[in-house]
Amino acid sequence: MATGFGFPFRVAPGGTISPDGDEDADLRGKIVQVLFTSPGERVNQPTFGCGLLNLVFDPNNTVLAAAVEFTASQSLTRWLGGEIVVSGVDIQAQDETLTVEVAYLRRRDGARQSVRIQFR
Repeated sequence: MATGFGFPFRVAPGGTISPDGDEDADLRGKIVQVLFTSPGERVNQPTFGCGLLNLVFDPNNTVLAAAVEFTASQSLTRWLGGEIVVSGVDIQAQDETLTVEVAYLRRRDGARQSVRIQFR
């Protein structure tokens, strides 16, 4: 059974909204939305998101990694706390690449999952 909108949002050939029946993909999409949305970007929820994309031109070092870890963890807990328990946010800064890995438990069934994103 379909649980949410597909990510990215799609319209089916018949003009209807394409649902996404994969709950794991739906939850991963929500996590990506929280991580990539900048605070102030959503009109009716100006504090939504943590703004990882704003950090693209910041120096890649341990200070940035610690800030991203804290910000991502707090934002995910605030906005998706009813659906997931954030087990950890692991940040690795190496050369020009910043890797963000979010480990979490789904509240519905306690399944352990993770999402990994790399910035270059």
